[in-house]
Amino acid sequence: MAPRNKEQEAEVLQWISDVLGEKLPPGPYEDVLKDGVVLCKLINKMAPGSVKKIQERGTNFQLMENIQRFQAAVKKYGVPEEEIFQTADLFERRNIPQVTLCLYSLGRITQKHPEYNGPTLGPKMADKNERNFSEEQLRAHHGELNLQMGYNKGASQAGLGSFGNSRHM
Repeated sequence: MAPRNKEQEAEVLQWISDVLGEKLPPGPYEDVLKDGVVLCKLINKMAPGSVKKIQERGTNFQLMENIQRFQAAVKKYGVPEEEIFQTADLFERRNIPQVTLCLYSLGRITQKHPEYNGPTLGPKMADKNERNFSEEQLRAHHGELNLQMGYNKGASQAGLGSFGNSRHM
């Protein structure tokens, strides 16, 4: 498990606050996010209607359902499955860095959605850099011999003499 990074956690909370346009409740990072209400509001702000029902209060099981709804919504939004945290990672505080990773990934994925024009989180995603080579440029490479083709610039094993022989002491 990766160590927690308080600066990243503060940056995530600030980003969530900016996206929602409201101040988040005070408290530690994991406590603010624990019931899943803030997370559900966040994804609904980015993609309206992603989470139909948000349990504001209730039993632990009902609050954990908020987290599961958020996870399903971000997966549909485009966050890679391997970057989405497990419910217990947040609710039982098992792996808080994974929660941060998921939220950074969500902030990054927003750049791929032209309908979203709010603040982003994390580095800018790379643009496609397609290269087109002419047939002549591609053919020019065929005349070269690279070092993986058996060309050894005159080196040989002549004088090595130990291949297959016993060692003399």
